[in-house]
Amino acid sequence: MISPAAYSAKLAESGSKHLALYQTIRDAITEGQLPPAERLPSTRQLAALFGLSRGSVSLAYDMLAVEGLVQSGVGQGTFVVGWEEGRSVYKGNSGEEAQIPLAEPALTAWARRLMEKAPETNPQSAFTAAHISPSQVEEHVNPVSFVPEGIGAGWFPWLEWKAQVALQWKQFGFTWKDARETEGSLRLRQAIATRLRRERGITCEADNIIITAGSMQAITLLTQLLLEEGKTSVIENPCYTGITRAIEATGAQLITQEVDRNGILPQDWAAELLFVTPARQFPTGAVLSYERRRALLSWASRRNAWIVEDDYDSDFRWGGRPIEPLKSLDREGRVIYVGTFSRSMCAGVRIGYAIVPDELVQPFIAAKKLYDPYPSGIAEQEALATWMSEGGFDRHMRRMRRVYGKLEEKLRLGLEQHLGDLFEVVPSDAGLHVYAKWLSSFEHYSLLVKECSCRGVSWKEGSIYARKGKEQDCSALFGFAHLDEDLIDEGVTRIRQAAEALGLIGSNRVLGGTIDA
Repeated sequence: MISPAAYSAKLAESGSKHLALYQTIRDAITEGQLPPAERLPSTRQLAALFGLSRGSVSLAYDMLAVEGLVQSGVGQGTFVVGWEEGRSVYKGNSGEEAQIPLAEPALTAWARRLMEKAPETNPQSAFTAAHISPSQVEEHVNPVSFVPEGIGAGWFPWLEWKAQVALQWKQFGFTWKDARETEGSLRLRQAIATRLRRERGITCEADNIIITAGSMQAITLLTQLLLEEGKTSVIENPCYTGITRAIEATGAQLITQEVDRNGILPQDWAAELLFVTPARQFPTGAVLSYERRRALLSWASRRNAWIVEDDYDSDFRWGGRPIEPLKSLDREGRVIYVGTFSRSMCAGVRIGYAIVPDELVQPFIAAKKLYDPYPSGIAEQEALATWMSEGGFDRHMRRMRRVYGKLEEKLRLGLEQHLGDLFEVVPSDAGLHVYAKWLSSFEHYSLLVKECSCRGVSWKEGSIYARKGKEQDCSALFGFAHLDEDLIDEGVTRIRQAAEALGLIGSNRVLGGTIDA
């Protein structure tokens, strides 16, 4: 059925008779009002019905035919071509009905692997507060979340940073694309090279530094360049899940290597690539010993392999000068160093970088150009270059180290003094979270998480980063950079009260065993 009312509405919108008729019939077909194989009125009939010339009707039919919505046969009339419940139907000159079964669009092997490893909607914990309905949370309780969030918004000098960015946009005008390459701002790459020589002991040139939209973009590009089916990569266990997913999407084999208090345990892996966090292992915070650093470099040389060093947050160190990275010991160009400003500034500032050996510079740039033909966030890149050269970034970092050093000490001492019977705090002198191992049973841990959720306090479950972790190996990440001292005290107090309410901690006992008071 072709509705005169629908035609009148289209005519009022377009002002063109043949266009209004075309749109009316098209909508009737796509909305199912004209079913497949339906014969449309002749041009003479339709012209008389709507008061049009036969030429206008013919033009509308021609437009529908070009789009494949109708098909005409000489002496047979004009018929709707359409889809219905799993098949394509058309009756042509012969009157025969052709059927084409519908199928799901085919994804590539890379896409299928990526979707198979898609993160859960709520990966925070196997026992997360998502299982607690709002009605179960105590009334008038303000939540205290120890889930790491990077630096707190209240600590960042937003006015100073916004002024820098606004100045860059004012200077760019409409010429920002001129001489801007995908590898990023030359001024920023030069500033990073200078800072790395001073702060990290890494000698590199700006030409080997490529700016990325955060460290994860650099890591993903490297997996796509260096891994494929038939190749093998090594990761730490536990390890950041984003790295694991990027590797698995390539189809490469994965070797998981355990870590201890001195970092990853070197082996003679039959692999082409190693991902490692030597300055501060994620999530445990372990620092890779010098002997093991030398062993990793020896392995890479012997196997002709690459090492990706993810230096994600060692800017924040409370024990003095940041530990020199693995890259500073690299004499053969085996180490690809990845860093980010998203943790030292804020998560919304998507500026990371990779120091790429000469052999990989052009392949890396070519790969990044597929995603970013022009550098993303060029105003922010230029603003950061200016901020660094004028000393503003260093002032910000000195202030943050003082602030976060106090917050880290407050949290660590609070956990040790009030929850030491249940959590073993792993020693660390850097980073924006405290890592703690659970000392009791899996069942007790589940009870505590649920009770704390009801009391409005939460943290990040550490076992989600383990590839072969046992249920009994529970752990927790307590972030603090987005909190203040009062909130840290409040959160630890609530956890203690929840543990006491469950009988996990008493005056002289923990559930399942006796402890010293």
